[in-house]
Formats: sequence, structure tokens, C-alpha cells
Amino acid sequence: MKNSMYKILFILLITIIAGCGSKQSTDKNDKHEHDHANEHSHDEPSDDHAEEITLSNNQFEALQMKVDTIGKRNISDYVEANGTLEVPPQNEASVTSVVGANVTSIEVIEGDEVKKGKIIAYLSHPNIIRVQTDFLNAYSNREFLKKDYERQKKLYDAGVGSGMNFQKAEAAYLASKSLVNGLEAQLKILNINIAAVKQGNIQQKIGLRSPIDGFIQKVDIKTGQYVEPQTELFEVVNTHHVHADLMVFEKDIHKVKEGQKVRFKVQSLPGEELTAEIYSVGKTFEENPKAVHIHAEIENKKGNLIPGMYIQGRVETDNTKVVALPSSGIVKEGDSYYAFTAQKKGDKWTFSPIEVIINNEDAEWSAITFLDTVSANTRFVFNNAYYLMAEMKKGEAEHSH
Repeated sequence: MKNSMYKILFILLITIIAGCGSKQSTDKNDKHEHDHANEHSHDEPSDDHAEEITLSNNQFEALQMKVDTIGKRNISDYVEANGTLEVPPQNEASVTSVVGANVTSIEVIEGDEVKKGKIIAYLSHPNIIRVQTDFLNAYSNREFLKKDYERQKKLYDAGVGSGMNFQKAEAAYLASKSLVNGLEAQLKILNINIAAVKQGNIQQKIGLRSPIDGFIQKVDIKTGQYVEPQTELFEVVNTHHVHADLMVFEKDIHKVKEGQKVRFKVQSLPGEELTAEIYSVGKTFEENPKAVHIHAEIENKKGNLIPGMYIQGRVETDNTKVVALPSSGIVKEGDSYYAFTAQKKGDKWTFSPIEVIINNEDAEWSAITFLDTVSANTRFVFNNAYYLMAEMKKGEAEHSH
């Protein structure tokens, strides 16, 4: 009996000791986990750092980042219209020779700017010398016949001269006068100094002059070449009056009218957008394709705009302007869209995402609404938004480790 009591007391004692050891171990584990949690909370980065991207000025320039304040533009509705750059007929000129002659020298090259009346080439030929000598002989003969006519007239008026002699003198004088006038007209066309020829000074070469102000568009001759009369030798174009000549298809012509804005691009100005205003809408259709010409005056001419350049444009048919950003300045993340604000701090640029709602968009621009109020002088990224979002996500991933 006594032994049984000892056994029972021994088992109870073992059970109590095991329970205390388990509780102590549990308390230590809880404390260790609590301390580990506190250490982890101190090491975890703040959300503020994950919502910001920083680039050096060199990185900014290497990526060709575009930054500007946001503005309004019309992207509500538009009509596609492609065409070419053209100039009015009165601003184009062909330079030809009125006589067959040889090219003595060429004074310009393609691309040179010229003023009206500037000599652009010299021509020479025996015919040019001959017309001057013919004029000089006719002029001298006319002076002789004029004096004879005046003498016969005095005699006839005094009643002592023959009427027949007076009539012959008059006819000869009038004929010589007509010949001189005709040759003088030829000399004027050839730009020969008539006063100098009357003094006996014969020009051996003549100058071809530009008929308008403009730029030399084409040179179709060589030194020493013989050129036929009325052959085009030079082409001069006044590009100051270059305009957009666009084609609008039949289905869209009812939307287009004078005064509307046109936005277009040319390959010679990559990344640049030009604007123009329609001043004329054609009244007849081209057969192939079935379209109407529209003409628009360019408002922000820049670079070298050459007639014949192909242009791609859009006619704005709705005058409602909306807040818009280039589509390359907006990135989609999940179900939301984000733009990036930009700030320069010293020699670095800082970019922060801001959520936006896209209302409408065309090929390159998106109409947006901000969820929060944005200052008018806030600068936004206009390109590389996808890159900035990728960098931000990469930074978040690195912090999470």
C-alpha cells in the first residue's frame, strides 16, 4: 500500500515538471518570434521610397526624356487627311532662254536663295551679237531717214517740194522706226542695255535673271551646253508661301470646312508636329481616289519645308479642347493608368506616379482626368512612362528582399 502511494506521487511530480518545462519553452519561443518581428519591422522600407524614381541628369539626357507642363488640345474627333506640301503657282518659276545659246557660266547651285532680278547664269552666241548689230544699224538708219523725212516735210509744207518725194521719205522713216522698235523689244527681252548698244558697246554674253524671290530648286544645265529656246534651265520656288495640300475622302468631306485646324507631320522634322488652318476646300472630286483637295496655311513653319514632301495629317472637326498627354507618357498597371510628375532637384530628376483616367484618345494623345487636384505648373513626363514604371517595380522587388 505504501509502495503504491509512492508510485502515484512520483507520476504526479513528473507530470508537473514536464508541464512547467513546456510552458517555459513556449514563452521563450513567443519572445523570440516577437523580437524577430520587431527586427523585421525596422528593416522594412517605407512606401514613400517605392513611389519615387530618381535619374541622374546624364540618364535623363540619354533616355531623351521629354518634360513639360500639361496643356489642352483637341482630340475629340478628327478626319484623316494625307497629302503633300505645295506652293501657289505664282510662287514657282521656270527660267528659260528666249534664244538658242551656249552656257558660259552658272552662278548658283541648288538650294541657293535668290532675289528677283539676280543673274543666275550667263549665255553667249553669235545670234546675241547679231541682234545688237542689227539694232545698231537700224537705229543709225532711222536717224538718217528721220532727218530726210523732216526736210521733205518742210519743203512740201512750203509748196516747193514734191508730194511723191515726201511720201517716200515718210514711208521709209516709219518702216525704219518699226524695225528699230522691234529690235529694241528683243534686246529688252534679252536684258541687254539698249543705251550701251546705241553708244556702240556690244555685249558678248547675256545674263539669265531670276523672275521671283525664292530658292533654286533645280539646275538642268552644264557649262558649255547649248540650250534651245524655251527649254527649262532652272526652277525657282518661293517656299515662304508653302502650304499643306491634303486629300479628304468623300465620306468625310461633310465634316470639313474653312477655319478648321490641321495637325500634320513631315519626315524631315521627326518628332515635330506642325499646325495649319484650312483656307480653301475644293469643289470638285478627284476620280482616283474619290477625294477633295483642301488647302491649309501653315502656322508654325520650321525647318526646310520643300514642296512635294509627303505629309500625314488630321483635320480637327470638334472645337472642344481637353486636358491631354502624349500616350507614351501614360502607362497601364493592372486596371489603372498612371502618369508621372517630374521635378529637378540639383543634378537629378525625381519622378512620381499619379493615377489618371483616360477619357478618349487618338493615335498619339490621350484625354485624361486627374483623381486629385494638380497644380497648373506641375511638370509631367511626355515619354518613357513604361520605362519609369518598370524601374519603380524593380525597385519595389529589391526592397521586398
